[in-house]
Amino acid sequence: MGKVSETSEAPALAYFWGEDAFMIERAARSYAERLAPAGQTMEVWRVNLDDDAGEEAASAGLARRRARALDGIEQHLGMAPLFGAGTLVVLRQPGGLLAEKSARERLLGLVASVPPGNALCVTDLTASGAKGPSGRGLLRDAVATAGGVVQEFRVPAAGQLEPWLVKRARELGSELRPAAARLLAERVGGHVRETDVDRRRRTELANSELEKLALYKPEGTIEPEDVDALVTETVPGSTWAFLDAVGSRSAASATTLAERLLAEGTPLPVLVSQLHRRLRDLIVVREHIDVGTPNPQMVKELKMQPFRAKKLAEQARSWTAPGLELALVELLALDLRSKGIAVDGSTLQVSERIDALTVQTWLARHVDTAR
Repeated sequence: MGKVSETSEAPALAYFWGEDAFMIERAARSYAERLAPAGQTMEVWRVNLDDDAGEEAASAGLARRRARALDGIEQHLGMAPLFGAGTLVVLRQPGGLLAEKSARERLLGLVASVPPGNALCVTDLTASGAKGPSGRGLLRDAVATAGGVVQEFRVPAAGQLEPWLVKRARELGSELRPAAARLLAERVGGHVRETDVDRRRRTELANSELEKLALYKPEGTIEPEDVDALVTETVPGSTWAFLDAVGSRSAASATTLAERLLAEGTPLPVLVSQLHRRLRDLIVVREHIDVGTPNPQMVKELKMQPFRAKKLAEQARSWTAPGLELALVELLALDLRSKGIAVDGSTLQVSERIDALTVQTWLARHVDTAR
């Protein structure tokens, strides 16, 4: 995670980016406070272009919206402050302005011409796992070249949220026991390692729960039982974790993860398609295991990464070839069921409750080794 400089004088430009929504917003607030002279506050004008980056660049309506946004930024930055501490323009999600040439050139020109007394702060919340900020980093680099503050904020990796929670609790005037920090991190998904999970709101959620606990125990010590009583589990579902649980025949984990994925809106046909690919891979690997194919040769023939081939081999050994084939056959019925079609071609009623029940039935029949 990045850290905002503690210097008393801040430059007139800042670019805060990364996948940690809470720390980015906190950095922007801290930056505004450091800009203002003692005893004064800056006027803050915000422009949010959240939805622009994914829209069609040639859209006339979108072009007008971008032009109006740039006009507003120019107007607020261009006004010299006669009274007060000046104006801070906060531009949120700049990707839309960077996607189109003329808008991009206007924005980069603004970065080079912020007048004294005013300031421009860009906050760029990137997708989980993104390699860099919006627009290939053009705006970030322009801010850095102009002498601005540039900071990246990464979400604490799995297992690293606990120290962050302990430190944040102290800032809120409370003491968080290590066991309580561990439980709280687990409840908000801090131990999830899968890359397909959206981690951008992890610290934001953790901070919200911590503020609730701090109000419950003002200037006190937060114990594990406090977390257990006040914090509900909000661990995000992970498709990769679900498929690994199915492959390893970990029925309890697969059942829980399936519930989460469906509750979060994952369409059943998508889940079935992913299950089909995993079962197909396991069948192929199981066949190689049964004929005694050495691991190096299996990696070469299947054209897989060694780690993936090893993992699939470990999972395939928990199945028999007939068991995998039966699971795949009955997955077809589950696929038809998700589309409202019976095996005989008749029409079936479709609902989220029925979808969830059919998935759990399939898992119980094929993944649960206790049966």
